[in-house]
Amino acid sequence: MRITSRTERHPTPPGTGRDAAPERDATSSTSLTRTVVMGSLGSLMLLFGSLGVGWLASVSSLRRIPLIMWMRFETVGVVVSVVMLALGAMLLVRQWLRLGQKLRPWGPESARWVLISIAAWAAPMLVSIPLFSRDVYSYIGQGRVMANGLNPYESGVSTIDNFFQLGADQLWAESPPPYGPVFLWLEQLVVLVTGADPDASVLLFRALCVVSVIACMWVIPRLARLHGVNPRRAMWLSVANPLFLTNFVVAAHNDAIMLALALIGTYVAAMHRNWKGGIAGTTLVTLSVAIKPITLIFLPFVGLLWAGRGASWPRRFAIWALTLAYSVALLALMGFVNGFGFGWVSAVSTPGTVYIWYAPIGLLGLFAQLVGSSWGFNGSAWMDAVHTAGTVLSAAVVVVLMFVGRDAKLFRRLAWALAAFVLLAPIIQAWYVVWLIPLFAISGIRDDWQVDVLFFVTAFFMVYAVADQLDVFPYLDLNLFAARVIAALVALTYGIYLWLLDPATRRVARPPRGERATSPVL
Repeated sequence: MRITSRTERHPTPPGTGRDAAPERDATSSTSLTRTVVMGSLGSLMLLFGSLGVGWLASVSSLRRIPLIMWMRFETVGVVVSVVMLALGAMLLVRQWLRLGQKLRPWGPESARWVLISIAAWAAPMLVSIPLFSRDVYSYIGQGRVMANGLNPYESGVSTIDNFFQLGADQLWAESPPPYGPVFLWLEQLVVLVTGADPDASVLLFRALCVVSVIACMWVIPRLARLHGVNPRRAMWLSVANPLFLTNFVVAAHNDAIMLALALIGTYVAAMHRNWKGGIAGTTLVTLSVAIKPITLIFLPFVGLLWAGRGASWPRRFAIWALTLAYSVALLALMGFVNGFGFGWVSAVSTPGTVYIWYAPIGLLGLFAQLVGSSWGFNGSAWMDAVHTAGTVLSAAVVVVLMFVGRDAKLFRRLAWALAAFVLLAPIIQAWYVVWLIPLFAISGIRDDWQVDVLFFVTAFFMVYAVADQLDVFPYLDLNLFAARVIAALVALTYGIYLWLLDPATRRVARPPRGERATSPVL
């Protein structure tokens, strides 16, 4: 049994099935080709900018290339890199919007253009120096800790000689990794294969992420069809989204592996709503948890899929208990094999010890700290109380969504459950948002304020990323603060232009009122 009736039983949205408009003419193909090429230009600009301000290990042999030396160690080169990075990122956002506008009404031929765009835009990112995050270098450090027979939950990357020159962020030098046993094994494997060479390791981690992106490209259209949502549009909203590509390809975040396993596991459970599907789905989601534990949130919803449509409450509770017990047993087995047990559980809170100003709970916690300190109380305790309240509230939302809602809306309920943990956390990173986009895309994002929100979120995090994550040589006439200001001004100006002035995009991704897509919100 499927999560919903087969797509054939849903009314087909206008322009998405056999009655769709004829194949686009040569003029339309030329216009789409121009969009793909311009998006590729944006990616090439990201690649070029990464040579000057991307995260590059101190011992990397790339630093001896004359062009990279000029771009990193000359003020003019750094300025050019910053401007190219900011312009390239926002140009990619624009072409993503234009692609969505030009592909309406999302007929069968649009699938080819979405795939071509993803491939063309991702290609330059494959060889880019890491941008927007340096976490991939921490993966290398943790892999070295594993390769040396140490427990990474007890020994930080700083215990390994020369850790800083391999690119790891000093902020997490002594912090335990918030990753599960499967990713620790992958880190160790990469280090053993590459000999801990930072450049080769980055490429291998990126290859793992690219495989995961391809897996997402396989499962997202299938999940969309289960919900009667146009699969081509869901792919454009999610995988072709610049946030998705930059975080999962350029930054090589392990979240790509985590998300692919969780989505495929949930899809299997939805396709086979029986014991076979339940066990297989739970296994895949547990492997995802063993990458990053946040996908524990998927398990109760996999249990509901396993229990079946219209299941009694005793059956649901029994399946929930079985799902949890089976998942814990798998994780315990992994912990026994690597000898670390459940050491990752205490490490999960590592990222939560900080906050960021644009996260609602983070901002509220900062305000509580200031008020508490001004009144002579322990301001830090007040901040911690706000952060704890956010976590408790997000857990309460998950519990409510487990019990309340129709079976046909299970994936939407899952999307909001995961969103609760993201939005009520003291820190919200761009890749946290990327967790949410596929789930909302496959369960329906309407062509109204909902797609406006997605555009705003995409543009905001692109602007923030290009201004926040820059590797600038400290002994230049241009310091890091000045470089960030330049990047922010360029990217923000471009974003405002897209929103308010650009004749093609100021209406964002919405078609005229009479042409609104009918993708359901489930």
